[in-house]
Amino acid sequence: MRNIRNLIPLAIGVVLLAPAATSLELDPAQTKVEFTLGATLHTVHGSFQLKRGDLRFDPATGQAEGDLVVDTASGATGNESRDANMHKNILESGRYPEIVFRPDRVEGKVAAEGASKVQLHGTFRIHGADHEMMVPVDVEAAGGKYTVIARFQVPYVKWGMKNASTFILRVSDKVDLTVRTVVTIPAPGSPAKPIGQT
Repeated sequence: MRNIRNLIPLAIGVVLLAPAATSLELDPAQTKVEFTLGATLHTVHGSFQLKRGDLRFDPATGQAEGDLVVDTASGATGNESRDANMHKNILESGRYPEIVFRPDRVEGKVAAEGASKVQLHGTFRIHGADHEMMVPVDVEAAGGKYTVIARFQVPYVKWGMKNASTFILRVSDKVDLTVRTVVTIPAPGSPAKPIGQT
């Protein structure tokens, strides 16, 4: 559930910024996937780890492609019993080991310097099912580096996962996700496949 955060955004950073059809690779060490789940007694905070991410983006058409993959089993909230329940009964991490976001287009333009807002469209796969998503993304550009933050909500119960509530503790049926990453555009002349080629 909270795991959900997952994922998604990671893509975000990479995809939004290239000056021409450009291949980009996300650095897991520079990427944070965090989630919060509202509850009656307190708010649950947790995180996931990016497994890998590679993207291509054509600013002339807005077309994008690639894979951003989160390790489902890496989800953690700091409470062993809660995490065990999350992985066994909600995310079913053994059966669905990856959360994947596949972007297909970007709406909006990213400035070479300063702040920009764009929308990233794609397919978010979690718990064995695909869901179409449009994710709002904030980008801050400075000196060739782009700090990318995506915030969105995942209705995990609506998407077929069990509600995390117990007899005593009632929690939300939606998870709030935040993805942060830093992207550096490759130097001019770096090889890149055209969008649509494998």
